[in-house]
Formats: sequence, structure tokens, C-alpha cells
Amino acid sequence: MNYRISYAVWEITLKCNLACQHCGSRAGHTRTKELSTEEALDMVKQLAEVGITEVTLIGGEAFLRPDWLEIAKAITDAGMMCSMTTGGFGITLDTARRMKEAGIRVVSVSVDGLEATHDRLRGRKGSWQWAFKTIGNLRQVGIFVGCNTQINRLSAPEFPQIYERIRDAGVLAWQIQLTVPMGNAADNSEILMQPYELLDLYPMIAHVAKRAYKEGVQVQPGNNIGYYGPYERLLRGQGKDNPWAFWQGCNAGLSTLGIEADGAIKGCPSLPTSVYTGGNIRDYSLRKIIEETEELRFNLGADTTQGTEHLWGFCKGCEFALIEEPINAPWPENDPLHFTRDHIQWHGIWQKENKSTPELVAVSK
Repeated sequence: MNYRISYAVWEITLKCNLACQHCGSRAGHTRTKELSTEEALDMVKQLAEVGITEVTLIGGEAFLRPDWLEIAKAITDAGMMCSMTTGGFGITLDTARRMKEAGIRVVSVSVDGLEATHDRLRGRKGSWQWAFKTIGNLRQVGIFVGCNTQINRLSAPEFPQIYERIRDAGVLAWQIQLTVPMGNAADNSEILMQPYELLDLYPMIAHVAKRAYKEGVQVQPGNNIGYYGPYERLLRGQGKDNPWAFWQGCNAGLSTLGIEADGAIKGCPSLPTSVYTGGNIRDYSLRKIIEETEELRFNLGADTTQGTEHLWGFCKGCEFALIEEPINAPWPENDPLHFTRDHIQWHGIWQKENKSTPELVAVSK
């Protein structure tokens, strides 16, 4: 069979040393019956057998699993690229050296605001300082470092300054995504961007991204940034207004695979576990789950003419819809986190540039 899936995101433990307000998986403690070392190493073998070329280790916090470097080395030895996403709280220079020795080539460190905002969102004082200490340690040993940032009502006003901090730290790749109402973020819904706020958010993102591209930092928008908006081709074209650069649909089960710490297999780590798990590695081989389960094959052959016909469960019967309001409708009352362009923290060179960018200086509603 010509295997279509080439990239796996593997949650090797749900244990975490942070308590993020926006954590979609509600990480903190280990999952019940997480894979043993022997089972994890067998998983590595099966990943290589089905054609996976890159594995990203995530958590929780991946390095809290005692055998994490053994798993990373096995991935590397099997000919797959090993990367990692981390909150960065506690990665010393010695740990960074051992990561390099195990073959971890790329690490993305989460930076979700300036210091006070980041520490508030991550639920632990000192987490911002550790994130940048980790970036420095990883760069010192020769590991390529990127950053990822959650955009919500707390971090959005600081977005230009977040960029400056990670650029100055030597980061060359920056993944951005909107915080979505999953897990802990659903319990902290007041931090979520509302649809009407995106009219002010997207011009800001595009303006910062243009500068980032010029300064050698590649901005990588997550799938929930844009959706065919006026800046879609700019953002997905990496600074060039490419007419063919736009979001081309969900890759769950097509090129991506999600693995949970207890061996559950999904087409994407962001999908709900209850209805999108194709099977567990303890019950079936990875090949069988990929080839035969409907939960991983629902995207195969799907096209835009199907609408929601190929979906089921929560996604098929989604109860949420946009509500149209008159352009002069008043803002909701008693909403202290309401975001407008007036709240964006521009300074220095930004302020000079903004004068020639009407969508950034126009009066907000």
C-alpha cells in the first residue's frame, strides 16, 4: 500500500509542570496506563514501517517522562526526524546537550505573551524566564529553535512586542494560532477572541508578519488563522502574495497522525478523543488502524462538494453558528478583555510604519 501519512505528533506523557489556562488536553498528571518503554519503542518501529518521516514529541511536557531521550534516540536511529514542542520550564544546558545527542533536531518553545501575561496563562511564575533560558540553551548546543504562540485576548495586545522578543532571542520560525475552546480554554472562555474582534486582529498579524519575513523570521499561521481572508495568501505565502497560497483543508489522517500517551491513535492530535480514535496500539497494529478504521479514513476522498456529509458526531451536528449584527451594534457590556486595535501595544518603529497603514490607525468601533 502507498501510505499517505508521513507526520506524527506523539504525546508521550500527559504529565506537565505548568498549568496552562488554554491547554486543550488538560495536562497535568499522567494518563491512565501510559505506554511502557517497551511499548513505546515498538511504536517507534511501527511508525517507521508505515512511512512516517517526522515525529514531534509533545506532552504534557515530554521531558517529564523518564525514558523520553531513549524514545527520541530510537526515532532518530529508525531514520525519522525527531522534533519536540515544549513549555521549556526546566531545560538546562546539560539537558539540551543530551537532547542533541539523542538526535532531536528541532524544538518549538511556547511563548504566549510578555512576562506577566505568559506566566499568568501558563500558571507558573518564572515560566517566561525559563522559556527564553531554554531557547538560549538549545541554540548554544546547535538545535534549531522555533517558537509557538497562542493568540487570545490576553496576548493579542502584546503581539508586536512578542515578535520582537523572540526575534531578538534568535528564533527563526514562529507558529501562531488562535486559542480555541478546548479543554482548559473552554473553562476560561473570557480569554477567547470573538469573531468581531478578528477584524482588528488580522491586520495587526499581517503587519507584524511582513516585518518578520523581511527580518528573516518565518511566520507559520495555524489552520485557524485566516480562512481565505484578505491576508490569507500573504501569510501562507511566507510574505509573498502568492495566489495559490491558501489553506487547502484538514490533513487529519491524510498526512498527519496523532498519538496519545496511552496508545490511542487519531488522525490529528487536535481532534476530540472520544469520537476520532481509530483504535489503540495495544489492540491493533498501527498499520491496521491507519488502513481500516473509519476514524482515520474519513478525510480520504473528501472534497468540497461533500459539505459535512462525511462527518459525524460533534462536527456534523455542530450547534455553533455566526450571528449577524448591524455594523453599528453596540459592543457587549462589562467585557474588560474586549480587544480592539486601540489596545495594541505599538511602539518605536511600529508607530512610524502604522501611519501609512490605514487599517491599523482607523478609528475602532
